[in-house]
Order: sequence, then structure tokens, then C-alpha cells
Amino acid sequence: METVCGPCWTCRNRRIQCDQSGPPCVKCEKAGMECFDKRPLRWVKGVAIRGKMQGHSYEGMAGDTPVHTSKNTKSALSKPKKSSRALVQASAGSGTLPVTLQDPSMSNLDQTSKYYIDYYNERICKLFIVYDSPRNPFRSLISFGLNDPVLQKGILALAARHHANTGQSFHQIQAPTSAGLVNANRDALLFKHQAMEALSRVLGDGKTETSNTTVASIFLFIFLDLLESGSEGWNFHLEGAKRLITLHRPLLEAQAGVNNGPGQTVQQIWGFISSQIHLIETLGATFLRPKLLSKFIFDDQAERKPHEEIEQSFLGCPEFLLSAIQFLSNERDAIAGHLPDGAALQTHIQDTTAMMELIQNFDAYTWASSLQHSRQSSSDEINNLCTLSQVFKIGALLYGRRILDALTEATTVQDDLVSELLGLIDILKDDESLFKCVLWAIFVAGLECRSQAQKDFLVVSLEKFWTATNCLNVINAAKILKDYWDREEELETPSRWIFDIGRLGRDCLLI
Repeated sequence: METVCGPCWTCRNRRIQCDQSGPPCVKCEKAGMECFDKRPLRWVKGVAIRGKMQGHSYEGMAGDTPVHTSKNTKSALSKPKKSSRALVQASAGSGTLPVTLQDPSMSNLDQTSKYYIDYYNERICKLFIVYDSPRNPFRSLISFGLNDPVLQKGILALAARHHANTGQSFHQIQAPTSAGLVNANRDALLFKHQAMEALSRVLGDGKTETSNTTVASIFLFIFLDLLESGSEGWNFHLEGAKRLITLHRPLLEAQAGVNNGPGQTVQQIWGFISSQIHLIETLGATFLRPKLLSKFIFDDQAERKPHEEIEQSFLGCPEFLLSAIQFLSNERDAIAGHLPDGAALQTHIQDTTAMMELIQNFDAYTWASSLQHSRQSSSDEINNLCTLSQVFKIGALLYGRRILDALTEATTVQDDLVSELLGLIDILKDDESLFKCVLWAIFVAGLECRSQAQKDFLVVSLEKFWTATNCLNVINAAKILKDYWDREEELETPSRWIFDIGRLGRDCLLI
């Protein structure tokens, strides 16, 4: 029998006297606990949060890279036992999820919080990224949240709200009726209230320049807005995050390369958040009233990378197309209310026409083929990513054409482009990872379509998007489109949705 040098870590953590009988000790064996001689590594989908491996990501403990464990750990792993925390009962009473988060730092959390952190790990992290991977930035936020009340409550609120939404119907939103969903809805409201209170305290103490979690928390609140409706203050959260990012840039430059966060450096996490803020602002602004958002100087670090990383993107929109759409929105804002005269007008027309040509010449297949992946992509994946980029390309062309129409006081029929976009959306319907990225394009198509068959197809597509995401903003998108279609039939006037949809849609975030 192996002997141990001193009491085991598990007994010390349980605050009981260890019998030191060997790995496992008798007390751990009787309790059904894993007997560790040292504090164990914390693994979340291959991300080590504690120990010497902190900050490194792996596909799993059985990968090519060996993971050294203590003798006691090996003994425990060689004799699988039912852990007392193997399953956490959902507070909603609607089932259980396997807990992959076994780190002792979670021991101070109640069972409800543990359940929702696991739910976030399993469901939310892959929802708001194109392809899930061991380097998923949303998953890297978990360990930050274990030590930060604002971020922790934000994570819990996201998970609880999504869980509550799973009981809703696309066709009729109503108060939850089952006990489980009632509890989940209550939890979501409570966690959001606690997160907002904690954020208010943090912002009030004047020390936000030292916090690496405040912007991450506000960033998550934007996604909470998507789950709740897409119309409950997302733009205010966006503005707050932009101001704090600008404030923190000098500090981040000073911390370049410092790895004091799990899985990725703090600078990498902030780079991800900054680039996704840029994406949300750019696509979100197309359906807002002109000039509603402040100008955000995006850190072009991502643009300097030789290849974009699809596993580090919320929606997978090519960076070039984002820049083009942002340019088009700036042109729209410049002419909102009145057209410039003479030479200024001609400059706007020439610049917008030139940008439209650049968008038209964008090579979607070359972009999809050059993406950086953590693994080898199949030809089907490359083709589907090519289709996704084409979706954003056609959406940008439809949007830009309406801005050019406003500049030239013309009305262009775009039926061919609309039909092409609908066909691309249909191709992606069987790839859930990519289909959950196309709400923006679906909404653009809805604003441009004219036949009832096209409208019916888009409603079905919106319902499929709801099934894939359970984000309530898509239900708002369906209502806004119905109102828009009814109004267009009554007025029979040329489309000016680039100016009017923000007011009609109450400035919803429809991405």
C-alpha cells in the first residue's frame, strides 16, 4: 500500500482529520470523494485554471500533451467512484447537467449557482461563438467570474435567462407555467438585479481602471439583452463598454503578453471583446436611427493578423465586410435629414459607389480558405463558411444600394439579390453553427423581399433561428418585420428603411 506524506488535500479542504492510511484514505473512500494530496488542477473544456498549467488550453486530458498528476490523483482516476458532486440538481427542477467544473474554488457557491455555471459552460459558450473550441473566449471568462461578483452574476443571469427561454414558444411569449421554468425566470431576474447592483458599486468606486472584468461584465450584458429582447438598453451597455475599452488601452499595452487569466492572456481576452464590440456596433447600427451611437475607434490589432480566426468570432462576418458596412452607415448618417449640395453630394456618390465595387469584388472563397482554425477544416466546412461570408456580402450590397439610392434619389429593384440571399440562407439551414449567425442577413432580406412566398420563408427561418438560439430578439425581429410589411402594403412608397427602421423597430439589436 502506498503511504502519504501528511494529510490529504481533500480532508484538509473538508476540515476533517485525515487518517493518512494511503491513497485513497479511508475517510475519502467512505465518503465517496476523490483523494487528492494537492489542490487539483481546474479543467474547463481543456482550460487549466489552477496550478502550473494555468492559462493553457488543451483538447482534453487524454490529448497528445502529457499531464502530470500526483500518485494520489492517479489512484483516484484509476478507481472511478461516484462523486458527491457528479451531478448538480437544477434549481429549476427540470433535470440535471453533468458538472465539468469540479474546482474547489466553487465550493463557496450554492447548488443553484454551480448548476448555472455548468449550464453556461455547456450551452452559452458555444451559442455566442461560431465554432466552439478549447480556446473559446467566453469559457475563459468563467474563472474570472469565480472571483468577481459582477462577472459571476452576469454569467449566472445569462445561463438562467437562456434556460427560462427554452420553455417559450416562437409564436406566443407568455409567463412560464411549469415550476422549473418559473424558478429559472426568477433566478434570471435575481441574478441580473444583483449584477447591476454590483456593477453600480464598481463604477461608483472610481477604480475601474484596475479591473480586467468590468468591461467583460458589460460585454456579457449585451448578450443578456439579446436573450431578453434585444431592445432593453443594449446600446447603453455598448457605449459604456466602448468608453472603458478606450480608457484601458494604455494599461493593456503595458500588460502585453502577461498571462494572468485562464486560457488566454488578458490582452487576448480584451482583443476579442474589442473586436466583438466593433462587430455588434457595426451590424447593430444598420437597424438603428442614424447617429444614435458614438464613434468607436476600433483597435486594428485584429486587422493586422495575417488570418482571421473563426473560432474567435461571434458571428463570423469577414473583417473587410464589417469595415465596408461601417463605412456605408457613416454615409447614411451624413445624409440623414438632408442631402448635401453640389460637389459634396458628388463626393458621397463616388465614395459609396467605389465601396460597393469593393464589396462586389470581395472573394468569399479566398476568405473562407484562409481562416485560421485550431484543426484541419474539411471541404464542406470551407464551403459553408464561404456561404456564410456570401450572406454578409449580399446583405451589405442590399444595404449599400439603398444608401446610394438615397444619394441619387432613385429606387433600385433588388429582386435578384434578394433571391440570391434567400438561397444562401436556405443552404445554411442545416448547419446550426453557422445558421445562428445569420439573423442580420435574414432581417435585411425581410426589409427587401416583396412576395408572400419570400415572407413565409423568412418567418420559417426566424422560427428556426429561435429554435437554435432561444434569443428573444428574434421574436422581436419577426414582429418588427410584420409591422413593416403591413405598413409598406398600405403606403406603397419607395423603401426608406435605412432611415426609418430604427424608429419602427425601437432600435432593437437584430444580430
